[in-house]
Amino acid sequence: MAPNIGIAGVTGRMGQLLVEEVRAAGAEVVGGVSRNKSAPQGIAFFPDISALAASSDVVIDFTNAATAQPTAAAMAKSGKAWVLGTSGLSESDEAAVAEAAHRIPIVYASNFSAGVNLVLALAERMGAALPADSYDAEIVEMHHRQKVDAPSGTAVGMGRAVAKGRDVALSDVMESGRHGHTGARKTGAIGFAALRGGQVVGEHTLIFASGTEHIALTHRAFDRRAFATGAVRAALWAAGRKPGLYSMMDVLGMA
Repeated sequence: MAPNIGIAGVTGRMGQLLVEEVRAAGAEVVGGVSRNKSAPQGIAFFPDISALAASSDVVIDFTNAATAQPTAAAMAKSGKAWVLGTSGLSESDEAAVAEAAHRIPIVYASNFSAGVNLVLALAERMGAALPADSYDAEIVEMHHRQKVDAPSGTAVGMGRAVAKGRDVALSDVMESGRHGHTGARKTGAIGFAALRGGQVVGEHTLIFASGTEHIALTHRAFDRRAFATGAVRAALWAAGRKPGLYSMMDVLGMA
């Protein structure tokens, strides 16, 4: 039996696509919440995330990082599965999500596209195979002008994959937003450049540059529906699963 799915941020661009994809998958949209205090025609509107979770088997959440901690607490109390695609979470936000995962199943991913997750798997293998003292890793991403966080969650996910392959913590080697007289590039650093403009859905390129060759791994998203389709796939997978913090790699059977 298909689960009942609630959507946080139901009035946003992703929220509206999620409504379509949930229905296309044969599941039921029980309703949503939104800062706009209204929902699309035919969608029940709930006063808060707790009320939405109480009526759902799974909640899909593409909202704002500022709501991550209170939502984590509410979802943990509800006992329902949570699919989290919000980007820009801080370390304390992620700690709250991890704590909630002791009580509920959570699928948390920087990107729900199947293609991006294959790229992340390759990024980790490349990070392991290409020595940090010989191959400089740089990540370039571009998104629409309305995006509020940088680097993107997907770019950070790429960096984490490379860092994992190199057996280091990304926080120890990350360089973002270079400006002014920065000095020579540090050996082993993973660099980030964030571009914003127009209505670009998402472009990410991971570059490994040595003295003798450059290797580039690129993913371009042309339609947000790829993310919505993946998030619904994750919701169907997560419903009824035991508590734990899962990734899209788990959903795809790649973990």
